[in-house]
Amino acid sequence: MAWLRSHVARFCDGPDHERRRAHAVRLLEAIDLAHLRRPGHPVATLAAALGMPRDAVVDVEIAAAGYQPHEPITPHTDAAVERLVAAAGGERNEATAARIGLLVQASGALTAWAKGSVPAVPFTRRRRPSGEEILIDLTDHPFGAGRHACPGEEQARALMDGVNRFADLHRGDEPLLLPNAWDCASATAFVADGYPALGTTSLGVAASHGLPDATGAAYRETMELARRLSVLPVPVSIDVEGGFGHDPAELALDLSVMGIAGINVEDGRGDHLTRAADHAAAITAIKDAAPALFVNARVDTHWLGAARDETASRVRAYAEAGADGVFVPGLREERTIEELVDLLGDVPLNLLAQLPWQRLRDLGVGRVSTGSWPFRAAITQAAAAVAAYRAGAHPPSARSYEEIERSRKEVFSDPWQPDQG
Repeated sequence: MAWLRSHVARFCDGPDHERRRAHAVRLLEAIDLAHLRRPGHPVATLAAALGMPRDAVVDVEIAAAGYQPHEPITPHTDAAVERLVAAAGGERNEATAARIGLLVQASGALTAWAKGSVPAVPFTRRRRPSGEEILIDLTDHPFGAGRHACPGEEQARALMDGVNRFADLHRGDEPLLLPNAWDCASATAFVADGYPALGTTSLGVAASHGLPDATGAAYRETMELARRLSVLPVPVSIDVEGGFGHDPAELALDLSVMGIAGINVEDGRGDHLTRAADHAAAITAIKDAAPALFVNARVDTHWLGAARDETASRVRAYAEAGADGVFVPGLREERTIEELVDLLGDVPLNLLAQLPWQRLRDLGVGRVSTGSWPFRAAITQAAAAVAAYRAGAHPPSARSYEEIERSRKEVFSDPWQPDQG
């Protein structure tokens, strides 16, 4: 940590400051801003754009906690810096320090911005020539001013565009129609057909691997699919059932670091509901750990036909806990839909595609999910196609081999974000 402090522009003046700042500016100017306008953890996205693993964000946060000169240097922070140096190529020079310094200095500000803090950095510390430390209010200058002003304002705004991209799709004049994929092929088809975002279906993912739904059995399969879908050119929301029995904060952080835009997390546990207070606490923990992740809190009162009189109170509790959207699958009663839309205010209500899309739009619904329906339809049509052939009937139309391959190459052709941990 002492090496990092002594080799970044932040803590020096004169020729050293100008030279070290130039390193940081060159690194920032070399980034295509389009690469920053991607969903997921903004520091992980910046790390990838700087040629480092996305999961370096874990060590970045450790180092950031001990970066300021008034913070004590510990073996924990020193070890994190050592790992960051290795991830940056292993050379201990000013260029490496500039790369790590950009991530460390961006860490707290981007996290605060994702949580809605304005300004993200309320003040900065400076020392007078006498050695006296002063605090400078940044309310009117969120990126600083003068020689030590942040050189990455444009990049920071691009990163936040990526963070907000999925949420912004819920604020249009019409509901976001979210198709739910169960593998790379179905995701490819939805992206190729022009949908601006997609989700996954837990039933489709579990069943396609021979596993039961809603039991937490498909954790590994879901996370592997999330990793593969994270490179898509559209935001992706992952159905994590009730959390697979894992720590909700750790699960959320893992997905956000991958580049996933959102999750769908349910309060149903098989044939019963978990306590509303427990689910609300999990939502808060998720948002604290991964503020860039869009959390769609699923209320299973109508889906399970249990405690329907608790629907409104659960919806309110989850929204107050920090949910970005609330999902009530199985709800079809229009009066209740209108009441929940009014109750939620700016928080979008998500429903399954069980009523006409135009009617849900008129009722004020913010998002319509297809759920497992496309998966079940695909299985039905696959069986029907073989049955039609056996019966001598005309089989249903199908996309050609060439079209499937072409769509796959187009959708999964982004070379910028390979698997980086």
